[in-house]
Amino acid sequence: MASEITKELTEDGEIYRLNMGPQHPSMHGVLRLFLDLQGEQLVKATPVIGYSHRAHEKMAEHRTAMQFLPNTSRVDYLSGMIYNVGYCQAIEKILEIEVPERAVTIRIIANELNRIASHLLWLGTFLLDLGGITPFLYCFDDRETILDLLDRISGSRLTYCYARFGGVTLDVDDVFLNGTSDFIQRMRGRLEMYAKLVTGNAIFRERCEGVGVISMELAKSYGMTGPCLRASGLAYDVRRAEPYGGYGDYDFEVPVRTEGDTMARYHVRMQEMAESCKIIEQALRKLPDGPILTPKLAKRFKLPEG
Repeated sequence: MASEITKELTEDGEIYRLNMGPQHPSMHGVLRLFLDLQGEQLVKATPVIGYSHRAHEKMAEHRTAMQFLPNTSRVDYLSGMIYNVGYCQAIEKILEIEVPERAVTIRIIANELNRIASHLLWLGTFLLDLGGITPFLYCFDDRETILDLLDRISGSRLTYCYARFGGVTLDVDDVFLNGTSDFIQRMRGRLEMYAKLVTGNAIFRERCEGVGVISMELAKSYGMTGPCLRASGLAYDVRRAEPYGGYGDYDFEVPVRTEGDTMARYHVRMQEMAESCKIIEQALRKLPDGPILTPKLAKRFKLPEG
């Protein structure tokens, strides 16, 4: 490595190669980058991944379906609820388990709250990296409200493990429902505040517009998903394209941009939080009475071969 750096500096004295990570104040040991810099301009970045690999797939080979359930909320600790519910839905589909409508609706509320919390952490840390300390504090204040709500129904703030095969662990009470409704009303106002505080900021726009452009073709070739894919022009959201878990009964838009730059990805995520608020409001209105766990689920079961 030293000889390569020396050779490159000899050939062009303006190019510097630096290591970023895997231990870095702005990260959690998840990534290492070889950076080629020309002044303040990033010329090339070579990622080295795998530092957070936990071998979940290998652990699943030696555990029962129920024993592996706690792992699912640890795949991505920012979206633990969504992974937990997704795993349960896969088992339910294989075993043809029918989930009560109340449990389906509760799952949607929990999922969308978790989605907003994940986006708020992204927004806060993103702005903090750009020097925006004040909006970072606002974002984490909003996120704390969500974590308290999810803690009330799951007993955990991050690794929820709330869903069960055939439903959910605990029912929601009036405190949770009223708290969620109040938060949604508050969040709508906060999104307007973020737009005034951040979106129109000249320095923010200069640092985001035209930066990190990813075309739709490049996004698809790299297998990109989620907001990054939609910010590159492809309006694909599994909740809309292949509705699952009751999402087909809800009215919401799929935010999409065509610029493919950092600003576009910012807009998509901000709009997604507004759409999540819309979904939660609909779910709160239509939440039916009834059981939260199917009574027909066997105590022991075996997955079919194949």
